[in-house]
Amino acid sequence: MARTLITSLLLLACTWPLPVQAGELRVVSQTAGSDELLLALADPVQVAALSHLATAPEFCAVAKAAAAYPQISTGDSEAILRYRPTLVLFADYSRAELIDQVRKSGVQVIIFDHYATMGDVYANLRALGRALGHEDRAEKLIAACKVRMTTLAQKLKGVRPVRVINASTYGILSGADTTFQDLCDHAGAENLAGTLGGITGIAPEPTEKMLAWPVDVAVLSGDQTVEEALAPLRDLLPYKYIPAVQEGRAVILPSALLASVTHHRITGYELMARALHPEVKW
Repeated sequence: MARTLITSLLLLACTWPLPVQAGELRVVSQTAGSDELLLALADPVQVAALSHLATAPEFCAVAKAAAAYPQISTGDSEAILRYRPTLVLFADYSRAELIDQVRKSGVQVIIFDHYATMGDVYANLRALGRALGHEDRAEKLIAACKVRMTTLAQKLKGVRPVRVINASTYGILSGADTTFQDLCDHAGAENLAGTLGGITGIAPEPTEKMLAWPVDVAVLSGDQTVEEALAPLRDLLPYKYIPAVQEGRAVILPSALLASVTHHRITGYELMARALHPEVKW
């Protein structure tokens, strides 16, 4: 009986979470965007767990690197708190009740709620850098981003903006004040949903109006060929009557870059600019 009790206590001790040491920083990231920010700035030992989307390349631009870390399994507070975090990273699209539950447990949280522009990204990097004690890394990354941005802007100086739409089978378009608009602003493109459609944010397609839009190129996300990506659109209104779609004039960007909320969006700028402007000496 005594031996059984001792064995049970030893097993319990082996599975019980170790206490967090004073000054130890353990960060759990709840979104793919915060995964990307965290892996860019943190020491590996500071990363307690990443989001459940971290290793999905269609959502996370650093999916390969993320595979080295644990992932939270579900969207509840228990899945987060089991990693004994001292800091949890959320976004404003994270569930409010989940954030409240984590806060009530006494854990510090950071909520990223601005990410439409690179200025927002820089602010997020600085905020996370301060929390991690790595302000220097944040500033170094920001400086590198600014160099790439300046180089791209110089390459695109004087080009005629290519008229585009963010086509999809979901019946929606991305207008002004979206990450797609930001992508267009830095890749030498005019987002017709914003300029002709008057759309702000993400909204239903104005099907009849779109038939008159002078679309040069459709921009889609995924890892397919142009033909594979356009195939589902060719029999849908309004795309069945839009020449760019029917003639195969499209750019395909990785999903994680088309909707990026982090510094990795610069790679999206560069890829889209190269595809839209072959006349530039790259």
